[in-house]
Amino acid sequence: MMAIQTYFAIKDLGERKILFLVLLFSLLFSQILSKTPASDKPNVLMIMIDDLNDCIEGMSGHRQSISPHIKKLADSGVFFKQAYTNAPMCGPSRASLFTGIYPHHSRNFFQAPWFKNEVLNNSRTIMEQFKDAGYGVYGTGKIMHHNQEHLWTEFENPADYGPSPFNGKERVPHPDVPAPFFDIGWVDGSLGPFVNLEGRKDQAGKALLWTTGNGNNIPYKEMRYRNDEDRDPTPDEVNANWAANMIRNFSKNKSDQAFFLAVGFLRPHTPLLAPQKYFDRFPLDEIELATIKEGDSDDTHLNVAYKGDVFTLRFGREMHEAISKAYGGREMGLKKWTQAYLACVAAVDDNVGTVMDALNNSPLKENTIVILASDHGFHMGEKAYLYKNSLWEESTRIPLIMRVPNMTKAGSRIEQSISLIDVYPTLIELCNLPNETKKNSKGHALDGRSLLPLLKNPKTTSWKNKPALTVVYAGPEYLNDPAKQHYALRSNRYRYILYNNGQEELYDHKKDPFEWANIAHKKKKRRKLFRQEIQAYFKENKLGALENLQLP
Repeated sequence: MMAIQTYFAIKDLGERKILFLVLLFSLLFSQILSKTPASDKPNVLMIMIDDLNDCIEGMSGHRQSISPHIKKLADSGVFFKQAYTNAPMCGPSRASLFTGIYPHHSRNFFQAPWFKNEVLNNSRTIMEQFKDAGYGVYGTGKIMHHNQEHLWTEFENPADYGPSPFNGKERVPHPDVPAPFFDIGWVDGSLGPFVNLEGRKDQAGKALLWTTGNGNNIPYKEMRYRNDEDRDPTPDEVNANWAANMIRNFSKNKSDQAFFLAVGFLRPHTPLLAPQKYFDRFPLDEIELATIKEGDSDDTHLNVAYKGDVFTLRFGREMHEAISKAYGGREMGLKKWTQAYLACVAAVDDNVGTVMDALNNSPLKENTIVILASDHGFHMGEKAYLYKNSLWEESTRIPLIMRVPNMTKAGSRIEQSISLIDVYPTLIELCNLPNETKKNSKGHALDGRSLLPLLKNPKTTSWKNKPALTVVYAGPEYLNDPAKQHYALRSNRYRYILYNNGQEELYDHKKDPFEWANIAHKKKKRRKLFRQEIQAYFKENKLGALENLQLP
């Protein structure tokens, strides 16, 4: 109003014309701004799947896998065929992914709460970076291993590993699982289809019922199951429906605020329990095992790499032995495991479908970046091992899919070796966020590198990076010493492993895709180059000296 009054107060015609043009330009510019809401920023949908290895369609991990919804997403975007975790254990992997900091830089090697780590607590997570940029930040399920609700605008459900049988006092394994696999416990020693537990009792004669929750931050709650048509939803299904409803609400309300929406699914993390219909898709007598070579572990060094009671490194062998004994031999034990794992993958695939259908059937599809990832892989009996937390391909390779509107070409496949550390800087560039993530001098800068050149051109040769680096926790006596952990490097062709006792493994994936032949003793020059690369990480970051190892 004041500007208009000023206009009429001016006597000079020339000055009036100039002011008129200024007012007109200001009016047009304000109209443009009013028609350019914050929602023109790209939205982000991030789907995290726990313990998912290459047993999905499109990764050739298991030819019997059924995962059409994940395949459909991969076919609509970019599929990274050689993507790797930076720590093959839930806690440190997710902490590294969502802070963009290598475990050896943060010294967050195992399952201790990430927010109690000085480096990570003084660095902004992906969620904080989006929130500070004005995004609505929403989540549900297992995202970080230890969630902090203040990171989110709204967080719905904590991570729930249920349902599990409950005897009135504690959770127990599936009642049909025999010992000694049953003795491992309700998480890792439990697999099978949901069954009607009416009248069923545990080994001590206590009545059983299905429950979700954990009795701590999530109260125990009965999950009704009579059959697949008469039951309550699983926690994963609850989270899938919540995320789908959020997407529909975003679309309906047409908010000017862009969103970062993360949904975390538990399966196929143990316990490997799912509705009967998913087990029916994989008849036990038709199950094919992973490609396993007898004596494949003979030229490896995992056995000498762990000492005493280092649970994370011996447990994979113990699980393999226990399931073999429980089911009368390795073949039947691994068939039981493989059937349950594939059933859980099929179940989580349907939950991915629930979320993606909601997005694909909304106008938000055209402005929403989609990322699907797993925190690490899982062995299916290869190298007489049945777990995660090894440095071999089965435990470290993960599915990673990205779909970026107006950028990625449907059906693209990328063979370049990359890792989860590259996701955070990629999101920063895609969404034009600040690249400073340190809260103060105690934090650490982003370690990864943006994948944007590969997303734009999957065949580009200009994107070059160091080999993907993975670290495995070596035990509590080495908790704060990066130089005493175990490390692996994965280049496009080779995998190199250096254990903290100086033992080495080297595999040529061009000639040996299953890592059957450790050629470290043959390729001395090649292994030396990889060892020097790991040593360079430490020298560059003043983390200690690998020279203390008795290297051969």
